[in-house]
Amino acid sequence: MTNRWTSERPGGAPITVHELGGDGPPLLICHATGFCGQMYGVLADHLRRRFRVVALDARGHGDSPMSDDGDQSFSSIARDILGVVDRLGSGPIDVFGHSMGGGTALFAEVLRPGTFRTGYFFEPIVFPDDAVPTPDNPMATAARLRRASFPSRADVMWRYSSRPPLNSLRADALAAYVQHGFADDADGGVTLKCSPVAEATTFGCADPLTTAMLGDVQLPVVIAAGHDEPGANPARLAPLVADALPHGRLARYEHIGHFGPLQDPQTIAEAIIAHADEVTT
Repeated sequence: MTNRWTSERPGGAPITVHELGGDGPPLLICHATGFCGQMYGVLADHLRRRFRVVALDARGHGDSPMSDDGDQSFSSIARDILGVVDRLGSGPIDVFGHSMGGGTALFAEVLRPGTFRTGYFFEPIVFPDDAVPTPDNPMATAARLRRASFPSRADVMWRYSSRPPLNSLRADALAAYVQHGFADDADGGVTLKCSPVAEATTFGCADPLTTAMLGDVQLPVVIAAGHDEPGANPARLAPLVADALPHGRLARYEHIGHFGPLQDPQTIAEAIIAHADEVTT
C-alpha cells in the first residue's frame, strides 16, 4: 500500500504522486509511456534503503487524467515534473527515468537547469534532429488499436503474460501493472487507465526532446540501455544521447531489453544508488 498526493499543473487536473517508501533524500521515478508510477514498486523495493522513493503518474497515465485540450507533449509533461519537484521542496533531487520518463525528465532539466542532482535514465526517448517521428508513427498507430477493456484482471494477466512485449516483464512488475494500470468498471470488468488515445498521443511525440537540446545540460547522467531488439529501438539511440550530454556516460546491460528496470530491478537499482553515491563523494 502506498500513500499518494497531488501536484497542481497549470490549466489541468493535478498530477498524482505515489510514495513508495524510504526515509533518505528524495528520488523521483518517471515511468515509460503507457505505464504508471506504481509499476515501479519492484524497483523501489531496492532503492528505499538509500532514498525516499516517489513515483509520479504522467498526465493521461495511471491516476493522472489527460488535460482537457489533450496535450501530451513532452514539454508539457516536463513542466508537470517540475511542479512535482517543487512540491517535494528539497532543492536539487535525484531522478530515474524510463523511456518517455527519461526523455521528459531530461527535458525538465533543459527547461530549468539545476532541477536534478543526478540522473539515471534507461533508454530515454531523445531523438536526433534529423529523425524526429511523425505523429502517426508505428508506435502511435499500434497504440490506437490497443484493446482497452477486459472482463477481469485475471483475463488481462493471462493475455499479457502469454505474448510479447509485456511477457518479458518480471511477474510481480506485470502484476503491479494489471493492478494499478486498470480501473474497475461498473459491470465488473476493467479498463486501461491510460487510454489508447492518451498512449497514442504520447507516442506521437509532439514537441520532442532532441540531442541538439542537450549541449548545456550540466547534470551528471548515466544513459543505460539493454540489448538491441527488432523494430523501433531506443537502445540504438542511447550512445548518441550519452555523447550529446557534457557529463553523460553510457551503461550497457546485454541481459535485458527496453523494459530492463522491470526485468532486473535489483541490478538497475544498485546502479542508480552507485551513481548517486559517486556524485556525492
